Amino acid sequence: MRLCVLLAGLLVMTGCATGRPMGGGVIARGYRYSPLTPAAAPKAPLSVAAPSPAAPKQVRPPPPAASREDVLATARGLVGSRKVKVAGRTWPDDCTGFVEGVYARAGLSLRGAGVAGDNGVTAIYRYARDHGRVFTRGKPKPGDLVFFRETYDQNRDGRRNDGLTHVGLVDEVASDGTVVVIHRVKRGVVRYRMNLAKPSLRRDPRTGEVLNDMLRVPGARKMPVLTGQLFVAYGSVLPESKPNSKPAAVARR
Repeated sequence: MRLCVLLAGLLVMTGCATGRPMGGGVIARGYRYSPLTPAAAPKAPLSVAAPSPAAPKQVRPPPPAASREDVLATARGLVGSRKVKVAGRTWPDDCTGFVEGVYARAGLSLRGAGVAGDNGVTAIYRYARDHGRVFTRGKPKPGDLVFFRETYDQNRDGRRNDGLTHVGLVDEVASDGTVVVIHRVKRGVVRYRMNLAKPSLRRDPRTGEVLNDMLRVPGARKMPVLTGQLFVAYGSVLPESKPNSKPAAVARR
């Protein structure tokens, strides 16, 4: 029993903010789990299938200063840090603070498309939808955003109805399709893995390589939930990388 408690304590949950669910809520008795990072703001309605009319489409190109290289260099430089400090400015120590700080370094403010009542994750989602694109199919590029849902029970009602709750960014995409995500969790800025072709598989049975990291640890008698199972969408708002630029080296996990 003590071993189980210890292992559960080593696993990292994330919970930054919440919106209403995209799709119907799922009742889950005994499904309670607690956030390890504070909610950024109250929840707000949002639907992937039918965007809210309160946020009309206004596609605008990113400012000339924005660059994938800047975003990636800043994000990679923060891996291992507990504080989100960029260019002398300290950002909130949660997933939204990390993403906003990294993008701000490249000249982008991700809150411009938010509406009244939005939380950080929802506002960033709206920005990606209105100023770039949100997609679920295809291969993301390093620097793209990654949105997750139901990473914690924000309203503590025991139901999976919390909607968008977490955001990170793509670090790299491996040859097998596994996406490496940089994000801010309880223990700091870390890299997690996600494989959407095998979302329910923790490790490759042949190689032992991690395919999906644990993003949420529910209460008793419930299995942990993986990154691939909680994925919602990617968001792209950055210009293409410069033709002659070389990707920065990626440190081992």
